Amino acid sequence: MSVPCVAVDRERGEAVRTRLADAGVLDGDHEIDVVDDTIYLPVTEPSAVPAAFRDRVVERDPDERDRPRTPAEILGDEPSLERLGELVIIDEDDEDRAREIADAVMASDVPCETVINRASPIEGELRVRRWEVLAGDGTETVHREYGHEFLLDVAEVYFSPRLATERRRIVETVEPGETVIDMFAGVGPYAIPMAARGADVVACDLNERAIEYLRENAERNGVADRITAIAGDVRAVADEYADTADRLVMNLPHSADEFLDTAVRLAGEECLVHYYDIQHEDDPFGPGIEAIREAAGEAYDVDVETEHVVRSYAPHEYNVRLDVRLTRR
Repeated sequence: MSVPCVAVDRERGEAVRTRLADAGVLDGDHEIDVVDDTIYLPVTEPSAVPAAFRDRVVERDPDERDRPRTPAEILGDEPSLERLGELVIIDEDDEDRAREIADAVMASDVPCETVINRASPIEGELRVRRWEVLAGDGTETVHREYGHEFLLDVAEVYFSPRLATERRRIVETVEPGETVIDMFAGVGPYAIPMAARGADVVACDLNERAIEYLRENAERNGVADRITAIAGDVRAVADEYADTADRLVMNLPHSADEFLDTAVRLAGEECLVHYYDIQHEDDPFGPGIEAIREAAGEAYDVDVETEHVVRSYAPHEYNVRLDVRLTRR
């Protein structure tokens, strides 16, 4: 296929390529040719070539570039996308723009079955949101994370792929034989890899659908024999599992403080608590430490081992984690 190219001396090739790219006329779909001392730079529109190079435009037949086609290349700008399994998630208020992005994603080489747009904020006690399906069908997918698979439906459960590295940091500290209680377990992104490391895990969640997925995910990942999955409020089983936990996961950052009395009830002789919180940047760790010390009272010594900022949550607010060791007095 005949393609217009700017022919320049080889030693000027990079400088001219940069000029053409800055002008937005460099053709990224075709290869750059070099013949002897001449380089041929493919362009999309000869009339848009900077005037200094228009007399250098010739017709050539370069090879097409063998490379993935991205949504940004199709759209001409970089859309904000998030991948979750075979879902691509966007967050776009403009309906026409949302559908334009969805069409570009489906036309690209991005591995994707469905494109969905956030249709509401996170809502209610179960922390789920509504979605608009723009392309494909359904909101269920399989997310893969550090060697584990998690089946989930984003319309029925809360799940954030952005916290994969944070979860990994915690999971890697787990030792075989530990008793772990994941107080707000979701579909199992903490519980399942912890069980895979040899821990015995009690996993609770108020969302019955999340627990159904957790049980299926435990089977899928070969750890069903190490996980006890409980649908309901963790406070309802505090007596049954009192004084047993070597480790507690409290990933409910907006209201974990309301469950600290339960956490103390569940803690064994020595217990490491992973406490997640959202606080103002002026004092991101102080309120959580104070709340933990108050809940522990005279029963436990409290040793703060880690103060970690997980991510920025909102202007002047941080999502943080405290690793706190409780040792019974």
